[in-house]
Amino acid sequence: MRHTKTTYPPLAHQWIALLSYIFGLHVAYLLVQLTGVILTPVGVYRFAQLWVSDRAASYAALLSVFVGTMIFLVYFAGQLPTTLSAPLYLLALPYFYDWSRTADFRGLLKGVVLVLAAGAVHHVTLIFGSLLFAIPVLWLAVVDRGEERNAGAVTIRALIFGGLCAAGLAVVLLPYWISIIKHPIEQMPIPHASRSNLLLNLTYLTNYFFVPYGMLIVALPFVASFAAARRRLRPLLLGFWVTFIFGLGGTTPLPKFLLGRYFDILTFERFTLWAALMVLPLVGAFAEQVIERHGKRAVLGFATAALITLLLPMGWMAVTPFSPNANINVDAVDAFLNRDGHDRYRYLTLGFGNALPKVSTYTDANSVDGEYNSARLLPEFTHYGTAQLTSAKYFGTSGMEALRMMLRHASHYGLKYIFIRDPYYEPLISFAGWRKVETYESGTITVWSKEDVPPARPIPSDAMPTALEGLLWGTLPLASSILAILFAFLIPDRARARSEILLPFPERELQGAYVREARS
Repeated sequence: MRHTKTTYPPLAHQWIALLSYIFGLHVAYLLVQLTGVILTPVGVYRFAQLWVSDRAASYAALLSVFVGTMIFLVYFAGQLPTTLSAPLYLLALPYFYDWSRTADFRGLLKGVVLVLAAGAVHHVTLIFGSLLFAIPVLWLAVVDRGEERNAGAVTIRALIFGGLCAAGLAVVLLPYWISIIKHPIEQMPIPHASRSNLLLNLTYLTNYFFVPYGMLIVALPFVASFAAARRRLRPLLLGFWVTFIFGLGGTTPLPKFLLGRYFDILTFERFTLWAALMVLPLVGAFAEQVIERHGKRAVLGFATAALITLLLPMGWMAVTPFSPNANINVDAVDAFLNRDGHDRYRYLTLGFGNALPKVSTYTDANSVDGEYNSARLLPEFTHYGTAQLTSAKYFGTSGMEALRMMLRHASHYGLKYIFIRDPYYEPLISFAGWRKVETYESGTITVWSKEDVPPARPIPSDAMPTALEGLLWGTLPLASSILAILFAFLIPDRARARSEILLPFPERELQGAYVREARS
């Protein structure tokens, strides 16, 4: 299905669309997601090099492969923009450090372009994640400036970097900013488990804390003590704790106090990812020290912990009550919508869970439902605290009231066909005037139709982008990513020299020596 959407940064979706012409849609998605997964250890390594030795940074990069929250977001939550944008920001941070500390113009150029590409992937990471990572790095640049450099100059260069990023993102994401100004998010808050007090529900606590962090929870007291004793690591430790607290959602009052009404819009599992990535350099430095002292026993211990962290989310996905239904076979549904002019009408699915987008992907028929909670402008959604209508019953009274209102206005929207995979909804649909016409998948999916519904017509809206906005939306985000790729290969990094910087090398710390290290 082809449509225009300006309520979400488009870069990840655009790359999937481009690659689908070569590899098909499914493989294209896998390739884009794989890019984010592969870039994560690279980004963690480059980010960790700012704080710790190369060996500790390599440990951090290796451990990032086993981080439970990445597995959770990739295989369970399907947060592709989050998992792709995070490593892009990690790759940009060393350039931000280089420019702020030494006025390296190449660092400014490459860092700004990477931030533009990351922002074109995900706006929430842009607004919140970038600040949570950038402030500790700026603090570090001030600490590392040396006696001959002025802290004010470092700060001014950081502001120049931020100003260029803001100006670039204002242009690259211009249709998004226009859309959000025209239609600010004013819908009723949609409940989400990540905003709850996790201590009051063991299932939520497991889903949003134990599973994403795994054995990192056990390591946190030791890592915190290790980092707190080293002045140079304290900015990162403080940034981690702030991000960690945000990842707990409504467990503490801090996120609600600082975010206000935006607390009811955000979901907080992404903060858990950022916290896990932020703490990995500290874990790597701690691992370096422990392995230096205890050798093979320490290696075996860290390997066991990494394996447990990897297996925990995989096991949880098999038993969790939040398990998605993306494996539902919807071929028969798409075949129905694509024949006999059925695509002239709108449709609705009930009980399809995360298989909802699979239906819309392979048909030209339009649905009144959708995955993006904040992209809805229809009053049937904005006036009720519900997300997808396909899962209406899980949102209680609000969800069922939203569904009843949509059924009441079916003729207005051209809503003629309803596909049901959960018998719970059948009495309501039958009472509202629909009748069962076909059955698929051994009776597990039923098709319902209403005879007096006219064909769907366009719904007038000022949310449609202008031709200029469409041109910008279709070119600038892609251009930013292509430019970032070209700069990575064509502009070599300057040799990074850091003098008189105390790095947490176990043996050298015992000697109280300062380390002079040149990095390329």
